[in-house]
Amino acid sequence: MQKTTKELIDGQALSKLQYTTFFVCFVMNILDGMDVMVISYCASAIASSWQVGPEELGMVFSSGLAGMMIGAMFLAPFADHIGRKRMILISAFLMGASVLMTAWSQTITQLIFLRFLSGIGIGSMLASTATLTAEYAPDRKKDFWVSFVLSGYPVGAVITGMVSANVVPEYGWAVMFILAGLASFICLPLIYFLLAESIYYYLKKQPKGALQRVNKILGKMEHAALDSLPEIELKSSGIPVNKLLNKEYRMPTLQLWTALFMAFGCLYFLISWIPKLTEATGLSMSLAIYAGTVFNMGAFFGIISQGYISSRMGIKRTVALFLGITGILMATFKMFIGSNTLLFVIGLLGFTLQGGFVGLYVVAARIYPTEFRTTGLGWAIGVGRLGGVIGPALGGVLIGIGLSMAENFMIFSIPVILAGLITFYLASTKLS
Repeated sequence: MQKTTKELIDGQALSKLQYTTFFVCFVMNILDGMDVMVISYCASAIASSWQVGPEELGMVFSSGLAGMMIGAMFLAPFADHIGRKRMILISAFLMGASVLMTAWSQTITQLIFLRFLSGIGIGSMLASTATLTAEYAPDRKKDFWVSFVLSGYPVGAVITGMVSANVVPEYGWAVMFILAGLASFICLPLIYFLLAESIYYYLKKQPKGALQRVNKILGKMEHAALDSLPEIELKSSGIPVNKLLNKEYRMPTLQLWTALFMAFGCLYFLISWIPKLTEATGLSMSLAIYAGTVFNMGAFFGIISQGYISSRMGIKRTVALFLGITGILMATFKMFIGSNTLLFVIGLLGFTLQGGFVGLYVVAARIYPTEFRTTGLGWAIGVGRLGGVIGPALGGVLIGIGLSMAENFMIFSIPVILAGLITFYLASTKLS
């Protein structure tokens, strides 16, 4: 029966239900982008207000990323048991509550703890929305739709940057956390009333009332109802994580984890420190915030372009190309400092790096089956985020000892080039 359902999704035009699902997941990733980037855009104001140095800010950045790692690895996999929709609801509530409370933090310790909690929700949200999108997208357009949904992340970052440039200098950094937290709470009804659960989840896990729920979804997709549920062909056994490292999946899993580790380290160094680094080159706080906004505007178009190109050229070659170009731009970044092209190059870095980076999520969504797809995505994101934890913290140390922006970019160009090479040679028959 799963084959019939797969044929339904692959062979027919997208229904209103599928478009609505993609839209809600896109909005959830806008929230992800807002909640991740709000700390970066407020970093300079917090540093000035609390008199803290780059090393302490690096710990704040890394605490959020550590939470994202925990959320992706240990919270998101429960979506394979309780459903993608429930996990998205839980994640949005956790994000909203912790980000809102951050506005009233008074010490670095409190800030670190609350960023860790918000990170748990953010990490789980990303893995769950990517999985749900992959299960509703037709195979021929899966790369595009997963990339499109994840492009909500830089959209959220851009919105936050534009608002921050006006709000932070005038009203202070705490107001930004209040706005970001309220946005997550406002979206809870959107998830509850509009988001559809995965048909594949119902057919594979068969929770109570699964047949009625599946038929309700099929009706909205204008497809005939089922008389009964199919037999469960694959029984759940053992720890799901073990399945990621069995004979079939071991090599591509380890390659994917390594590529994400390196790409995460580079990406989160950039998104955490671009506003602070560009301010050090002589730009005002407002223009430095806009540098981060330009980076994320480039990311949106890069992610969409990557999804389109991948559906024609193949995901592995496309990701390798995007990450390779990123490495070259970072290695030669010194040439652009002080020139009128600086903001353009920062936007181009967002285009190539985040386009290639999100492509690695598409890789994960393709190589793992429904039974443990969220687990596979969550652990890929979680292991990769170890690099994301190290990147900003290492950046804080390097900046603290006096390395220039160009020298930092040169150092972080190395892992992103290696990530591209590893992806190009990733061993999976499910990828082209």
